[in-house]
Amino acid sequence: MTPSWQIDRRHVLRGLGSFIALPLLNCMRPAMGAEMESPRRSAFVYIPNGVNTLDYQITTPGENYVLSKSLSPLEKHRSVITPISGMHHPGGLGHHHNCQKIWLTGGQLGPTDRNTISVDQKMAEVTSPFTRFHSLEIANKGESLAWTADGIRLPGMSRCSEIFAYLFEEPKNGTAAQRRTLRRKKSVLDANLEEVRSLERKMGDEDKGRMAQYLTAVRETEVRAIRADAWLDVPRPEILEQDRRRTDREVPQTQAGDYFRTIYDLIVLAFQTDATRVITFSSGIEGQGLPIPELGISQSRHELSHHNGDPNHMEKLTQSDRFSVEQFSYFLTRLAETPDLNGRPLLETTMSLFGSGMAYGHGHGNANLPLVLAGGTGCGLKHGKHIDLNQGHFDGYQLNEPGKHYHLCSRPVNVNAHMSNLLLTMAQKMGVESEKFGDSNSELDLA
Repeated sequence: MTPSWQIDRRHVLRGLGSFIALPLLNCMRPAMGAEMESPRRSAFVYIPNGVNTLDYQITTPGENYVLSKSLSPLEKHRSVITPISGMHHPGGLGHHHNCQKIWLTGGQLGPTDRNTISVDQKMAEVTSPFTRFHSLEIANKGESLAWTADGIRLPGMSRCSEIFAYLFEEPKNGTAAQRRTLRRKKSVLDANLEEVRSLERKMGDEDKGRMAQYLTAVRETEVRAIRADAWLDVPRPEILEQDRRRTDREVPQTQAGDYFRTIYDLIVLAFQTDATRVITFSSGIEGQGLPIPELGISQSRHELSHHNGDPNHMEKLTQSDRFSVEQFSYFLTRLAETPDLNGRPLLETTMSLFGSGMAYGHGHGNANLPLVLAGGTGCGLKHGKHIDLNQGHFDGYQLNEPGKHYHLCSRPVNVNAHMSNLLLTMAQKMGVESEKFGDSNSELDLA
């Protein structure tokens, strides 16, 4: 029998004529210990300017690989990670400071090119009906990894206290004021749509195509406004005092370690409360990666990446790489120790992709991208091996001859190893029903 307090997971809220599913609540858990399917989640973490690839590269494929100097902090998570070598975005080859823009889109970089939807937003189309927030964009410099279908970059938040308030605090001006704002926005959108439809009859085919993209963006904004209105009737989750102390605070970015860990704690808390199921975190843009004063590193990652072979700069870049990996390892630990509402570790149902859109910063090399996929065994991923897509296309790694290795990181030896293949496979694991994403040419076997 179903207890009177237990709510069906398929229960929906009705507001402004919309239907949206409730979030996963404790009162929705089946009785007598029966387990329901846990939601699937995805996180994407970006580091700018590539890495010191001589210290980062893993040289052995398969299960018997040895983690490199830069990746060694992930050793304790070896059973739940998959390092990937040899991938690239064809549309990013030969470009440098813009490669972050297409890391999650597989788009084309160029003066006349427009970006397209990022994979996180494709995932959010599937998951957003069940969560208060469509997705969450975090970016320490404000420029997020997320892009809409019509090529508009979504803004990112950077301050920890701002992110906490956005996720867990009621509107400062009250629910009624926010509802008026949302309904005013919907009225404006409705008026725009009416005007556009009247203009559409006078347009040529090319203009109609562009207008179709615009209308898609408008409809997406309208749907989000409707859902946000309905969610105003749902109380925000209660946050434990220890979690509030950990996350609801100002942390200057000059305290890099504390800042990164607090951001990761916020991501874990957002997933645990089912506030959203898709999150991106850009830890810097190509020209402004964070210095790390606590390690004695005053230069940005951009400065360190242009090392010109200077051993001191290269060593500092390795330290910066390893630092970023250590923070990502902390994130995986937090996911592993934090249960979802079924009592399963969040790590099991959360896929996390860590990496960069550049491999060799000094020469702006965009091939052989540094990538690590972690978690998500409950989504169907299997780990424990190094997927090396360079194998069979070259004579092996030659780290003792830097010039040859840098060439490998500048021009792909496996031209079919598109990073969009990985993004497509992750999207499918999240329930996106598609056989193609970006410039994908196949799925990547992660099972």
